Amino acid sequence: MSGNSLLAGIRVLDLSRLLPGPFCSLYLAQMGAEVIKIEEPDGGDYARGMRELFAQVNRGKKSVTLDLRVDADREAFLELVDDADVVLESFRPGVMDKLGCGYATLRARNPKLVYAALTGYGQTGPYRDWAGHDLNYLALAGVLEQIGPAGGAPVQSNLQIADLAGGALTCALGILAAVIGARSSGQGTMVDVSMMDGALAMMPVALASLRQDGSLPPRGAGLLTGLLPNYRIYRCRDGRYLAVGALEPKFFLRLLGVLGDQLPASLRRLLPGARRKRGTSGAKTSGTNKDPFASLDKLLGDPRRARLITAPIRAALAGVFMTRTRDQWTALLADQDCCVTPVLSLDEVLDNEQVRARGMIEDDGGKPAFALPIRFDVPLPRCAPAPALGADNDEVLARRNQSARRRS
Repeated sequence: MSGNSLLAGIRVLDLSRLLPGPFCSLYLAQMGAEVIKIEEPDGGDYARGMRELFAQVNRGKKSVTLDLRVDADREAFLELVDDADVVLESFRPGVMDKLGCGYATLRARNPKLVYAALTGYGQTGPYRDWAGHDLNYLALAGVLEQIGPAGGAPVQSNLQIADLAGGALTCALGILAAVIGARSSGQGTMVDVSMMDGALAMMPVALASLRQDGSLPPRGAGLLTGLLPNYRIYRCRDGRYLAVGALEPKFFLRLLGVLGDQLPASLRRLLPGARRKRGTSGAKTSGTNKDPFASLDKLLGDPRRARLITAPIRAALAGVFMTRTRDQWTALLADQDCCVTPVLSLDEVLDNEQVRARGMIEDDGGKPAFALPIRFDVPLPRCAPAPALGADNDEVLARRNQSARRRS
């Protein structure tokens, strides 16, 4: 019995440009699909002007130059569609129809074809024809409004959340589901992915707050965005930062235990074994405080009050973390199982021991590139460098001619 060859034998015609579409098809190529990048002869993908970005997201693909506005080139593309499993495009709705290569036309030629359209706002709705980029999709999906410090303006992320997570990865998932369906039913389908939709769907935590309380906490003051002192980013003495993710009380208690005498008395009382305050009768009551945030549970419906009550803890921890550098804290807390990690820069990440152990960095012509972040127990193909414009015209178009002769 042969092993699982993943996407070997799946042929993708990729007409997308710039980042989201090519990132989607990169994942497919890394899992073994044959990805043929269809580019205009005059310059190709706009991202070729951003050489290093293009080089990263187009590894493992082939490049064929066709101008779909030219009859002969359009016919060549249509003949390639006859033997394809997937067509991926990222034009505004209606563009492919104007070129004579819309979904209905392609499906008539190849009923098993999966046609994926990755756009900003999708194929329907009043925004379908709008131009946009990652920042716009995040703004309209409500994501941007939630990112940033309390009392401050929304903050732009250096990660293209809507483009990549909301768009490219969602589209890859849709393509794979449609390919499985086509192979079992003999019928392809349209995969309509909106980057705005994808960004919106990644907000279950915010929606849970809205469902529970009827409103969202202010920016920077939600449970996972800055309210809790045990789930925050703290500045260290050297100006670098620690990410304290001790969300569950057991992790926070471990952190407080390590910090020990450096903490003010108000925080040391939270530690296991610490005596509680005197009762109303004046007698001391002893025992351990297993949940330092037990009373906070009652405050979650009132984030403003919760923020005021936890402010002294945040201030105390902020003062403590300023007494050492980031790397000193990292060394002290590394084996304490308290969910505290350094905030690393990308160049530090590339040499990180966990990243190296997972094989996440590949050599791409002497420069680093990201491996597929999914592990299988079957080997993955080695991705060749990104292709030169039209590098595979002879091979792919000659194969098309051979397929056409066989069908005739």
